Amino acid sequence: MWLWVLAGLLLILISTPGDVHAEVVSSQAKSAIPLWYTRAEAKYGVHWSLLAGLDVYGATTKPPAGVTRPQGVPMFISGYRFSQHEWQGLFNPVENDLNAKRIRLFDGRGVDGDQDGKADQNNPYDRVSAIAAWLRQGGPTEQDQSNELWKQFENGTSVERILALSHVFKYFGTTQLNERMFPVHKRYSYSYRDTWGEGRNFGGRRIHEGTDIFASYGTPVLSTCYGYIELIGWNRLGGWRIGLRAADNTYFYYAHLSAYARGIRQGVIVRPGQVLGYVGSSGYGKPGTSGKFPPHLHFGIYKDTGTREWAFDPYPLLKQWERKPQTVINPPKKEANIQPKRPVT
Repeated sequence: MWLWVLAGLLLILISTPGDVHAEVVSSQAKSAIPLWYTRAEAKYGVHWSLLAGLDVYGATTKPPAGVTRPQGVPMFISGYRFSQHEWQGLFNPVENDLNAKRIRLFDGRGVDGDQDGKADQNNPYDRVSAIAAWLRQGGPTEQDQSNELWKQFENGTSVERILALSHVFKYFGTTQLNERMFPVHKRYSYSYRDTWGEGRNFGGRRIHEGTDIFASYGTPVLSTCYGYIELIGWNRLGGWRIGLRAADNTYFYYAHLSAYARGIRQGVIVRPGQVLGYVGSSGYGKPGTSGKFPPHLHFGIYKDTGTREWAFDPYPLLKQWERKPQTVINPPKKEANIQPKRPVT
């Protein structure tokens, strides 16, 4: 039973190429894609990146009623899971049935993905093959398969995030996108302390959900992860802000910017160290308000439960990332930095 788990873990630990362009998957990158995804893609015609995106979302959000998830295993093994009734068939009389033929007889989702005679949801080959078979029922295109996701989740935000995460995996050609980087250029002067939970009054009494990193106007602000720009534009409290969702479904919030780097817009895929914008003092008012406080980056981290997002203290992680090497990816010099002329929602 553990042989396929160990084999999958070895594949997950293989290194990732440093520069993979959109839609191009090198042979080295392919070795970093767990085999259960590529085998399911070959058999069912569902792109491995969509399967990986669904697994990340399933593993990082609260499971629906009737779904149990193993603890302490990597997200690409835990992944998205069916309820036991969905897996074995609603009227199947055998509790926790693993018999692939009987499961098929009772119209269950379970599939024997590795041809061992069992349909075991704790086996990633079986689980991912079952997901691919289900999505393929909708049709051969990504739109067809996203329609199946809509039917299952009945939540537009969930489906949009699954598809966006899949596009990140597809762009970089690997599931190994775990790198983190300090969000302010370390060659500039900056300072910060743990300000989590401190009181704030503007906009009503509330607590501070993040860490303030003080730096001079124009200090480059960097992507801390592989991911995509989920939100960008004006926020009454945060001013010119960016919402960045990482490949592991963690949400990073950058606030009080003075400007965005050229080319940074909603939906853009980014990597660690890429310049997103520049430190400022925007916010606490209508669009364009600035200077109500010293320039700094407000940096927040949020976890998605599937129904809401909750913040946690970024300070301990910032101290870890600060000690790591930092490679900065600057925007092209010939392209000027711009600030939106109107709010983007």
